[in-house]
Amino acid sequence: MAVFFAYISVVLIWATTPLAIQWSSDSLSFIAAAASRMLLALALALAVHALLRQSLLDYWYQRKIYFAASLGIFPNMPLVYWAAQFIPSGLVAIIFALSPFATGVMTLLLLKQNPFGIKRVLALLLAISGLVVIFYHQMRFDSDSIYGVVGILLSCALFSFSSVWVKKISEQSRQQTAPFQQATGALLFALPGLLLSWWWMDGSIPAQVSLKSAGAVVYLAIVGSLLGAVMFFFILQRLSASAVSLVTLMTPVLAIVIGKHLADEVLPVQTLIGVSIVLAALLLYSPWSLREWHGALTTKLLRALREPAIIEQSEVQILLKQAQEEVDRYK
Repeated sequence: MAVFFAYISVVLIWATTPLAIQWSSDSLSFIAAAASRMLLALALALAVHALLRQSLLDYWYQRKIYFAASLGIFPNMPLVYWAAQFIPSGLVAIIFALSPFATGVMTLLLLKQNPFGIKRVLALLLAISGLVVIFYHQMRFDSDSIYGVVGILLSCALFSFSSVWVKKISEQSRQQTAPFQQATGALLFALPGLLLSWWWMDGSIPAQVSLKSAGAVVYLAIVGSLLGAVMFFFILQRLSASAVSLVTLMTPVLAIVIGKHLADEVLPVQTLIGVSIVLAALLLYSPWSLREWHGALTTKLLRALREPAIIEQSEVQILLKQAQEEVDRYK
């Protein structure tokens, strides 16, 4: 039951994050909302360090890897918060789901490893065609939404660059950092840039903060940045990689539903067609076959939630490891 609860919680947290980002800017500027979230998350992380009596000097000794990880927070998070002002939260989640494609490209460029077989090249082309459909309709429907689409796409590229760079440094130095330390180190190195950006773009403390903004900031800092990551690692240790990989496909679909019911967001038919093409591309990009997906969506997932972890030496574990690195910086 604990594993099932954690699994459902991870899906819900990931699906509600884009809408919470939008709500946090209700009475705050986008840069103030981003900086407030990260400042609160860092304060909580440092409190944990104080309770455990851990030294912060290690973060300076391994500053190169933490600097690389910090790029996933700054300048990336201000870019996410800025772009989320222009498009529905469901569309934000869909574009974020394209991160595996961007990670594959960065792996090819930085690590000189080619993760693209014929099947994945076709999936990449299909994803691009889906984005073209979304981009074309958004440009006709609302010209300002183009800023949002381009901004989130740049965010995916920046996230992936940070993730692959961290992996490259780890391989070169042969050093592995714990997820909590990596997240804390990234926050420490990103905070100066966030605060300087806030001072330059805003620099004012609002006289009144709405309940929606305050609640969203606290939710993202505590639930999104801390509990979400802990629960993700919890299910990753106790379920098979195949079962956990379903999260990345369920999240954008649920985000669209949540955006429609909680924020009255409406995605036109043409945009939904582009979204369907992108989801099909994600399905094709996965190392699973259609038969394996069908089994997972029916009985395999429920059975996996009741069984201990299964060690799988497959491409799915590689993808999950990359996702885990991204979670440390984004969640």
